[in-house]
Amino acid sequence: MKNPEQKVVEILKNSRIDLAATLPCDRIKALLPLISENIKTIPLTREENGVGICAGVYLGGGRPVMVIQSTGLGNMINALLSLNLTYGIPLPVLASWRGIYKEPIEAQWQFGKRLPAILGAAGIKFTTIESHSELDKINDAIKDSFSNAHPHVVLISPSVWECSLCEVPEPFEIIPRRLELKFKSEIKKPVMIRYDAIKILAEIAGDDIIIANLGIPSKELFDIKDRELNFYMLGSMGLVSSIGLGLALIQKRHVYVIDGDGSLLMNPNSLTAIGEYNPGNLTVIAIDNAAYGSTGNQKTATSSRIDLELMAKANGIKDTVKVHTTAELKGALLRKVGFIHALVKPINVKCREIPLSANEIKQRFMRAMGMNELF
Repeated sequence: MKNPEQKVVEILKNSRIDLAATLPCDRIKALLPLISENIKTIPLTREENGVGICAGVYLGGGRPVMVIQSTGLGNMINALLSLNLTYGIPLPVLASWRGIYKEPIEAQWQFGKRLPAILGAAGIKFTTIESHSELDKINDAIKDSFSNAHPHVVLISPSVWECSLCEVPEPFEIIPRRLELKFKSEIKKPVMIRYDAIKILAEIAGDDIIIANLGIPSKELFDIKDRELNFYMLGSMGLVSSIGLGLALIQKRHVYVIDGDGSLLMNPNSLTAIGEYNPGNLTVIAIDNAAYGSTGNQKTATSSRIDLELMAKANGIKDTVKVHTTAELKGALLRKVGFIHALVKPINVKCREIPLSANEIKQRFMRAMGMNELF
């Protein structure tokens, strides 16, 4: 008889899962190493970031899964609704269900016991598993997620693993290393506006992918040059670069991401993940107007001391540059630099709303990628 961990991996492989985004839990400490031995795995630093990465993987033709502790669902709810449910993007989530069965940590109790009601109220499909014999429910949940294009959470009780004989790997050794960073930065008075920067990108993108940040950046890109290989974000602030990373990891086209200072400051975990992998086919254009441009130009932290290029370097992104003019930006884009810190004025060009539904944006994007949405 297989250990429950082996059974789960078998189900994932038979379901053609090709990428697992994971965060640890003590109850699944034997499962996670087994998954990484059999399926390409992306370790996460925050669960919400994984929602974005997995969405990008799916849009690029992959079949992702998330494997996390149930507490992480708390910071995923908005993304699951504003991204997955809004666009119709599937995501099976295997969650180690804490706070219910023999839970010694009091801080887990409140969220754990309310979680089914929370998921139900949010309209997120879920399945509960309370014994080894019910693990085949995972297969049904994965089929439901991809067939019906929505997230499906599987809450797995710790009781499932109680009789397992699966071994936990020995602690790994830390590799000694020396890091050195030399960085000089000068932020000059901006001379271009975001519309100018996006126009340069649209001119040179060719058959490559553009993922546009929510709000005015998406509207400006649509106004400048609408194309099927543009993916317009309508919500999920902070996840545009995460989606770009997922796309870059699963397919070969070059991916340009239009991000902003407000979004990157909200989810710096996206830079951590990009720095971990440094895909050669990803360029993040961090358009920095030192303001939340879509909500009235309130100041962000980049208006004083925070430098986004330094943040990118500190997170391990190797190829970075700072640009102030359209000529400098064009040169960086043609070189396909990994992270471009573009300084712009806090000025918005008035553009109409994008006359496409979220599902229409997704469907035409995937068609342009050469995929029929048959998973």
